[in-house]
Amino acid sequence: MSDRKPEQQEISSFQLGVIFFAYMTGSSIINIPGPLIGRAYNGAWLSLLISGALGFCILACILFLNQRYPGLSFVECGQRLIGTWLTIMISIFTLSFLLQMISGIVLDIGLFMVSSMMRETPLYVFTFLAFAISAATAYAGIEVIARMFTLIAIVLLLMIGLVLVLALNHYNPSSLLPIMPDGMKPILHGAYFTFGFPYVEVFLIAMLLPFVSKETSPKLPRTLLTSLALNVLIICISSICTIMAFGPLAGKRPYALFSLAHIVEFQEIVQRIESIIGISLILGSFMKTTVTLYVLSLYLTQLFKLSDNRIFIMPLALLGFMITLVGFDGSAEWTEIVSVLHPIWGSAAFVVPLLLVMVVAIFKGKILNGKS
Repeated sequence: MSDRKPEQQEISSFQLGVIFFAYMTGSSIINIPGPLIGRAYNGAWLSLLISGALGFCILACILFLNQRYPGLSFVECGQRLIGTWLTIMISIFTLSFLLQMISGIVLDIGLFMVSSMMRETPLYVFTFLAFAISAATAYAGIEVIARMFTLIAIVLLLMIGLVLVLALNHYNPSSLLPIMPDGMKPILHGAYFTFGFPYVEVFLIAMLLPFVSKETSPKLPRTLLTSLALNVLIICISSICTIMAFGPLAGKRPYALFSLAHIVEFQEIVQRIESIIGISLILGSFMKTTVTLYVLSLYLTQLFKLSDNRIFIMPLALLGFMITLVGFDGSAEWTEIVSVLHPIWGSAAFVVPLLLVMVVAIFKGKILNGKS
């Protein structure tokens, strides 16, 4: 654990890129393909390209603010440009959505475990352990998070890549056609769904940019753009492989890669390797929960101009755990929230405040240039 205060900690642009890729890919690589195919059918990968493009637009806005005001997070930019009180007002949706995110991510771990692997174990056992581990990691600081996530991200990619490769004999490329059997409407529906989860969450990186060392900051735009492009590519490949493996039934499998791992057989030696995907979901969700919890604590600290974000981490983790106990009535309600409310709530929480601050930054820049 680092003893330095949060504002004294530094990471490289590469480490931030790994953190960005980890929380963007995280649980989405397991959760997205099945429900997305159920909405967009064979055009699922087109939906990902559309929502991914919107994610790139959000990232471009963040990089613009970082170039205009280097070393400042989104909250600090807002306080400088529109004032503290207005920043607090527009942050109400942001804080509520971040809190809902950490609860939902951990709830997803529990729902996966009790529905697929350990059906007799109470849900709260998994959610409590997930929050405890994520809170301890977030409390250790951004430097520890960066070092730990580099290794975990590599393990996660190797596990998923292994399953996709071992399932080669189950792929039927003809299942990919027709791409748009019902026109553009299902594809747009899928884009709406994947924009809410995960691409609206690109916003979170705006809170972590000040931790990048000055020596590596020139490489930051290329690193973040590469991380996001890699995320879109991997989820597209996973969706395409799922369609080729299961055909019309792909959209009926909530954890598509878990189902894919279940049918893998290799020389009658390698069989039933779905536990690999289970581990991948837990690792990915752990990384996503840790980053979101850290960003939420940092957001509150900067919003109210306090000195150390670690004072919020444990109380927020406890609050998130309590929400998982009483806030969701099973997987059906959680699925509806992600599908219907997330894109709207996420846009109000992340996109609208970001656009407001960026517009003010542009106009203030023009005014200053005019005066000069």
